[in-house]
Amino acid sequence: MERIGTIHTLVTADSITLYWDKKISESVKYEIHLNEKYYGSTVKTHYELGELEAETDYRIRIVKKDGDGREAAREELSISTGKRKILRDITSAPYYASGDGKTMNTRAIQQAIDDCQADEAVYIPEGIFLTGALRLHSDMELYLEEGGILQGTDVVEDYLPRIPSRFEGIETECYSSLLNLGHLNHDGDFNCSHVVIRGKGMIASGGRSLAEKVIESERERLKDYLDSLGEQIGECEKPETIPGRVRPRLINISNCQDIVLSGVTFKNGASWNVHMIYSDRIVTNGCKFYSEKIWNGDGWDPDSSSNCTIFNCTFYTGDDSIAIKSGKNPEGNLIGRPSRHIRIFDCVSAFGHGITIGSEMSGGIEDVMIWDCDMSQSYFGIEIKGTKKRGGYVRDVMVRDCTAARILFHSVGYNDDGIAASQPPVFENCSFDHVEVLGEYLDDKRVWRPCEALELCGFDEPGHELKNIVFSNLRLGKPGQKKKQTLSLELCENITFCSLSNAK
Repeated sequence: MERIGTIHTLVTADSITLYWDKKISESVKYEIHLNEKYYGSTVKTHYELGELEAETDYRIRIVKKDGDGREAAREELSISTGKRKILRDITSAPYYASGDGKTMNTRAIQQAIDDCQADEAVYIPEGIFLTGALRLHSDMELYLEEGGILQGTDVVEDYLPRIPSRFEGIETECYSSLLNLGHLNHDGDFNCSHVVIRGKGMIASGGRSLAEKVIESERERLKDYLDSLGEQIGECEKPETIPGRVRPRLINISNCQDIVLSGVTFKNGASWNVHMIYSDRIVTNGCKFYSEKIWNGDGWDPDSSSNCTIFNCTFYTGDDSIAIKSGKNPEGNLIGRPSRHIRIFDCVSAFGHGITIGSEMSGGIEDVMIWDCDMSQSYFGIEIKGTKKRGGYVRDVMVRDCTAARILFHSVGYNDDGIAASQPPVFENCSFDHVEVLGEYLDDKRVWRPCEALELCGFDEPGHELKNIVFSNLRLGKPGQKKKQTLSLELCENITFCSLSNAK
């Protein structure tokens, strides 16, 4: 009997979440059996079994059925649920945090975090708990009850001290994020592990107001340096780019391993919301991201990190829903830590820029699998990009069974400051299968605009063309759409189209 493949698990005291890779594009159903009894079914590549008993052994069978209902593959596994955590309530003695939305609770919440043991969870009950930057540690859990909100302020000083971090591919001291895990060291090992942040509550920060205050403060501090750049400032994305790099994230994950974010709503970081740097085995599932009208308001950004998985998440973002990065020339080339083994599935862009790889990719990006995602209501859809200066590579990206506003796989010219690498990037060996491309995008004012369905462009040096890309079973346009879809190819080599069709 064929096997489904490796089944990954997220386990709590009362639930088991299963997830696995999608090997090929196919119409199948998965049946889940618990202790030899039928439990439920799904057409997705993840499933949660809930209302289980703590510290109990369970036998689980996953059976894959083909379109005719015949068994095509199966996996069987034994899993034990965890021990029920002791809740360390931040509103109880000795912490007495107040959820009135007015009282500052930073010291109380930090103390609860510092006191939290491996068999405990810091408990955020219903209420709005105002706070500044907080620092988590290994072997702990943060649990947010439904209606429980950790609310960061928009006061710059509440995010001190500055910490080593990385933004847009450049290591620099940034303001502390609202939640901080690990300490940045590109030569060092993991220094924070086994942290769980979960529940049905919300983690929010000062958003646009905090961002603008940080930029204004930093612009004044760097006035002489910015003046000295003269026309070079035009190589940046915006005049605010350099002073904006010190903005705090909502959650900063540096040199971490085995981190789980589950069920939580993330809202209004001053820049990117969840940023993982030099980290490994970061899993995010069942979360929502909100950051509309926030510049650089990305949702989820793995940066020189490996084995990062996100599924069953929805994005309402002011920039990229997901952005995969690995540093910027020349620093990213020298550090040379790629992002690899990234899995993105069953995610939806309700508003935002979609899924992006780059443009900071100087350390390399490889083995990225994206499936069952809906990026139709987005600005870019699915975009892979880099400037000629970047160096590095993007390879072995697979996109399958997705819908996108458009597909952009191209060189770009913006955000181009920094010393150039010795060679342009290499973009190669990628595939797109069973992808529906609308040829229309949703702009920042929620207006639909026509666009080229595909833009493919390599680099203008021999050997650095966009090469070995396969598009199969591609469907272009919306049903009933009258305008012809256009494909733009420049500086490409060995681009294959198999079964290209228009939507009916």
